[in-house]
Amino acid sequence: MRYWWVNQNQTFRQEIAGGYLWSPKRNVNGARNPFYESMREVSPGNLIFSFVDTRITAIGIAKSYCWECPKPTEFGSAGQNWENIGWRVNVAYTQLLNRIRPKDHMGVLRAVLPDRYSPLQANGNGIQSIYLTELSQDFAEILGGLIGEEARPLIAASGVGAVIENDKVVTGDDLDVWERRLEEQVETDTSVQETDREAIIRARCGQGLFKQRVMRIETHCRITGVDNPAHLLASHCKPWRDSSNEERLNGENGLLLTPSIDHLFDRGFIGFEDSGNLIISPVAHKPSLQGMGVETDRLINVGSFTAGQRQFLDFHRNAVLLRVAR
Repeated sequence: MRYWWVNQNQTFRQEIAGGYLWSPKRNVNGARNPFYESMREVSPGNLIFSFVDTRITAIGIAKSYCWECPKPTEFGSAGQNWENIGWRVNVAYTQLLNRIRPKDHMGVLRAVLPDRYSPLQANGNGIQSIYLTELSQDFAEILGGLIGEEARPLIAASGVGAVIENDKVVTGDDLDVWERRLEEQVETDTSVQETDREAIIRARCGQGLFKQRVMRIETHCRITGVDNPAHLLASHCKPWRDSSNEERLNGENGLLLTPSIDHLFDRGFIGFEDSGNLIISPVAHKPSLQGMGVETDRLINVGSFTAGQRQFLDFHRNAVLLRVAR
């Protein structure tokens, strides 16, 4: 069970109404931001304290892992300097009646402030450069105690893991909607020849010319060993949605994977080191992975990659895989 603090001043109204958290992936200058990267660590059932205008205004329970998502249109001019593609997590919020002001309670909170990435200064003022940061259990329990009766059922309901929404974990299915819109842009792009447009669109589904090019490099699923092309997809290392048209058809931007392994790879539950070692995301549900043919109890090495594949896999580790190394 994990606990988080989010500063939502600019976009609180939109995120509360829409039931989500959204952050850019990087700072305006392109540098990594640990408080945006924290989005990649959120799991269903995590508890989130929403801090707005010096007060804890709402408590949320995460209903999904994070996934790539365009900046919400409802943000309008808020965050106008943020990049257009970021991270999204679905959240069930409960707005509070007892909106405590942490600064008024530093006598008890000061002792549990994190040594690193604290959301509050020692005097109780917030730190606006922080977006999403983790809290200790002690910090969360004290906040819950200060909020009182409203917080108790929410804390009790958190941590239920995968039993979140109709017994199903939401994993960002609107990715399909986003990618379909990108497909429509390709379909109407008269600067691209019609045969190329068709190949680019088929590449999204791991088929056609892209698959042919991947098969010049790959012969089987790296995880399951399946080698019948009829049962394999050409999976993009740098996702189709993030790639240029050239990258979408580049065979070195692909691996042959069974559909279930393709899903895990595309959604960031697994990845690969340049050495060939399999990476299993800390947020992945290991029993599910085992049922899909991924051994989780030992180190798996899937073999070497080409220099081109390693470049695309680096993008996957840094922009898709659900993990953060601090």
